[in-house]
Amino acid sequence: MPMQNLLKTVVCSRRAAYGLGALICAGLLGFALYLQYYEFQDPCPLCILQRTAFIALLIVFVAAALHGPGRTATYVYCSLLVLIALTGGSVAVRQVWLQHLPADRIPACGPGIEYMLDRFPLTLVLQKILRGSGECADVSWRFLGLSIAEWSLIWFVMLAALALSTAFCVAWEVRSDQARISGVN
Repeated sequence: MPMQNLLKTVVCSRRAAYGLGALICAGLLGFALYLQYYEFQDPCPLCILQRTAFIALLIVFVAAALHGPGRTATYVYCSLLVLIALTGGSVAVRQVWLQHLPADRIPACGPGIEYMLDRFPLTLVLQKILRGSGECADVSWRFLGLSIAEWSLIWFVMLAALALSTAFCVAWEVRSDQARISGVN
């Protein structure tokens, strides 16, 4: 029971929920940098897009925590957070799909992202990145049997759930207030 109360307090306290989301994103980004610079796990183009989504989530979570929004702004922040999480999650789904393809169906590796950004328009670069390449299908690190892309997908879902539960708490508070007011009259 105490754990449920703690969870309800964190999720229904908007600033605490947004702060928790920001801490999770910062931790995930910090771990990604650790893997890159200390475990020498260079990110593929799809990993870079997922990191970008986590950075965007971090920025929105921090802005919301600092702002301490009211009801309408909470819905805006939560909608934005869910949209970013869904975008990042869809990139993670694409990478997970590539990782589970049979070896003969994995696309060939393309040029590096730096080269493509120098040579091609951004829309073409994004198309090529989202198609994925052989390097995006490589799985060189696992934790509890899951790849980095699979863990990213789990975290995108959990962060979207945190945002949705915060919005639902606000809606529930409004409903409780309305019921209390109508009960008084």
